[in-house]
Amino acid sequence: MIKLESLKKSDHFKQVLKGKKIHTDFFSLFATKSFLKTNRNNLLISFITKKKIGNAVKRNRIRRRLKAITRKILKKSGAINTNYTYIIICKTKSYTEKYDKIFLEMQKSFKKIN
Repeated sequence: MIKLESLKKSDHFKQVLKGKKIHTDFFSLFATKSFLKTNRNNLLISFITKKKIGNAVKRNRIRRRLKAITRKILKKSGAINTNYTYIIICKTKSYTEKYDKIFLEMQKSFKKIN
């Protein structure tokens, strides 16, 4: 099973933000070829929610929701390439929208970016 691993250093974030970009109503997805040596069973992916979105409860719910969708995509379709490093910046609309709609949007985005 593939484990989600987060980026730690600001230099790594900056490097990924310079890569490919896809913007949707629910999130922005940034990706670049992996530049860090990691285990093959780990996917480097970070979820960012800005304080502007709301309080901690709201931000954490959005983050948990998008992580669950990412895990589901990894299990089902394998549309996520583990040779890439990803950053997902969450948007406010992903809090109120239905799970299935966000799932389909994220699946399309990962297919486009690879």
